[in-house]
Amino acid sequence: MDVLGYTKLDLSRLLLPIEPDDHVLGPEDARYTLVEYGDYECPDCGKLFRTLGELRAEMADDLRLAFRHYPRSGLHPHAQSAAEAAEAAGAQGRFWEMHDALFQNQNALKTKDLERYAQGLLLDMTRFHSDLKTRAFEQRVREDFRRGVGNGVYGTPGLFINGIRYDGALDRNPLFSELKKSG
Repeated sequence: MDVLGYTKLDLSRLLLPIEPDDHVLGPEDARYTLVEYGDYECPDCGKLFRTLGELRAEMADDLRLAFRHYPRSGLHPHAQSAAEAAEAAGAQGRFWEMHDALFQNQNALKTKDLERYAQGLLLDMTRFHSDLKTRAFEQRVREDFRRGVGNGVYGTPGLFINGIRYDGALDRNPLFSELKKSG
């Protein structure tokens, strides 16, 4: 408790564990679990995306990744719609494929671009258009954002390794070292 008698939150720890509705890659019993609060238009999230690709290739079943949306719409005007497009693809079983396409094309996230990625993934375009137009996944994305705020995330990427906040470099070697220390 602080001097006023309020309970302090430990913002160095992940307060909200992985939930059934989270987007997760990797086995549940992986040695390392990484939870990212990310924004598809954030340059640092793009850098982390590339680093995580390297680590996933190297670590295989030892690494479990969970991604939660944290669109910083005030800084990144296409982040919210990109997150909703990822969810729309996820509703058709293609979340991770859209996730990858969005990070690989961070400078092209306008609606026409999102539609092009959806077509490339062979999504049902009528359903995809409808989901984007009606903002079918707006609340889902906002809920991820609220969960991030509840975990003390105020910037992107917000990263937790085995439940502990990581604020270090996003390059392979420092992140790999931190993973090894946490396991």
